[in-house]
This record gives sequence, structure tokens and C-alpha cells, in this order.
Amino acid sequence: MADSGKINSPKPDSSSSNQSQKVEVVVASSSDGDVNILGELATFVLRVGFSLFMVHHGLEKLQDPQGFAEFVVGKYFVFLPGDPIIWTFAAGITQVICPIGLALGIFTRLCALGLLNTMLFALYFHFVDTGLEGFPLAVVEGHNYIFELSAIYAAISFYFLCAGPGRLAIFQKKNKVTYYPKGSQS
Repeated sequence: MADSGKINSPKPDSSSSNQSQKVEVVVASSSDGDVNILGELATFVLRVGFSLFMVHHGLEKLQDPQGFAEFVVGKYFVFLPGDPIIWTFAAGITQVICPIGLALGIFTRLCALGLLNTMLFALYFHFVDTGLEGFPLAVVEGHNYIFELSAIYAAISFYFLCAGPGRLAIFQKKNKVTYYPKGSQS
């Protein structure tokens, strides 16, 4: 029956027929010794380095919230409801709090989602303000596309959203997945 795609399990006796069966699958085992330590160190350095740079952008917004609210949010994000100062503080606080969680490996995917969101807004701002600037083949005056840094930050945020923090984090993903086969729950 192994090739039928069903999980073989012993027939439950009548006293346990109302209980669901739990199946645990080991996805990866850290005791295998197959840990790529250089890859894990690289992920850790990227996570912490990115977080340190990102905090700077949050502090910048919080240092002059009126200016950012007036000249960026009020001018380019008129479709957002409410006062632009609220959105400025939301972006600034996100860019200060989420990098701390990301660097430590606490709620990594949630923090990465918050940072990705702010970077998508930053990309929108840059595209509306300066356009694509001849991307990808143009050589621009400042040698960097204006949106380039936001795009790189968005890509890094997307990576951590999908991949998680790696093994060198305070909260690590468990190596077991528990699921209940169809029809075993009552």
C-alpha cells in the first residue's frame, strides 16, 4: 500500500476511535552535522548588517517627522487616509522596531514583512518622483539609480520573509512539522 499515497497506520481499537492521530515529519535535523556554517554565518551577517542600515532610515524619519510628512507623504501619498504625520510615524517606528527583531531573530518573518512594506512604499515614491531613469542599461549621473537602495532593501526583506532568520537566531523554527492525516480527526 505504500505506493497508493496513503499513510499506513494500525487500526485503532474501539476505545480510541474518536481520537485523532498525530503524524510528525522531521523536515531537517540539526544533529546530522550537515549544517553549512559559512552559509549560516553569511545569513546572520546579512540579517544584522541590513538591520543596522535600516534603523538609520527610521531614525531619519523620526528626527524630522513634519518635513517627511509634508514633502513625501503629503505630496506623493495623498491616497492614504488620515494625517500624513501618522503615516510618517508608522514608517519610522517600523524601520526602528522591525530591524531590532530581525537582527535578533525574533518574529523574523513578521519584521521582514513590515520592512518590505515600507520599501514598497519607498519604491513607489522613487518611481513617481524620478521614474525608471533608463533602467537597466542607462548610466546615470550619480552612478546609481535613485530607487536602487530601496530595491535592494526590498529584495533583502523579501528574502527574510521567505527564508526566515537561519539557525543563528533567538527563535529558531522547529524541525518537525505536525499534521493530522485527512479523515483521522473526529
